[in-house]
Amino acid sequence: MKTKEQLIDELIDLAFAEDIGDGDHTTLCCIPATAMGKSKLLIKEPGVLAGVEVARKIFHRFDPELKMTVYIKDGAEVKPGDVAFVVEGRVQSLLQTERLMLNVMQRMSGIATMTRRYVKRLEGLHTRVLDTRKTTPGMRMLEKEAVKIGGGVNHRIGLFDMILLKDNHVDFAGGIENAITRCHEYLKAKGKDLKIEIEVRNLDELREVMRVGGVDRIMLDNFTPELTREAVKIVGGKYETESSGGITFDTIRDYAECGVDFISVGALTHSVKGLDMSFKAC
Repeated sequence: MKTKEQLIDELIDLAFAEDIGDGDHTTLCCIPATAMGKSKLLIKEPGVLAGVEVARKIFHRFDPELKMTVYIKDGAEVKPGDVAFVVEGRVQSLLQTERLMLNVMQRMSGIATMTRRYVKRLEGLHTRVLDTRKTTPGMRMLEKEAVKIGGGVNHRIGLFDMILLKDNHVDFAGGIENAITRCHEYLKAKGKDLKIEIEVRNLDELREVMRVGGVDRIMLDNFTPELTREAVKIVGGKYETESSGGITFDTIRDYAECGVDFISVGALTHSVKGLDMSFKAC
């Protein structure tokens, strides 16, 4: 299995391939190969900065001689006019890395900013904000890193690092007990030690899970706050609890006050707006 670093390196290579192709002819036609200069990353709206270390990797992978001086680190709250870093080196390299770096940093900073808002909304409560697999194909590692930078918690990274028995799995398996039983048989046969979460759609399914047991976390899918409070009482701390489905910024605290351990929010990654910034000669 490929490591996180390998996946990020491959993403960077693919992004350069699709952007530069057989050459950045605009830059090559008017900028001498020997020209040297520097550019600054200028913040243009308030938010949480994320992607600085990925930007460093982008610059170094394209041109190891580019020198990056960082003034603001990942996770810091920024405002218009702030300069996050300055990069010095070949002007051709600065121009060819600009768009990929900005695409990554704007996306990651937008996710970190959104996550920080949700995390602050739950201040004083023990409930943690989770991301989901609703990510941009190929960019999952970066987007989930941005969630962590914003103060959120990563749910499973993919289909390989946790068992999550969702409604379709339960239905196709012929019910909750079948799904859980087969899960344990599979893990034993494969010699794997993975946490098990199961989704329930109502209190009857929740009671069935409590009867069968053998899980680590129960996901309460599309429950109302009232039903969530009742469900948390039924679970009684025996398993971790997670609320999911249709929860918004306006309603998330209502769910957290019911006592759930986690709330997953797809909006952290699937519909976020990038943070405005630019890379300008200086």
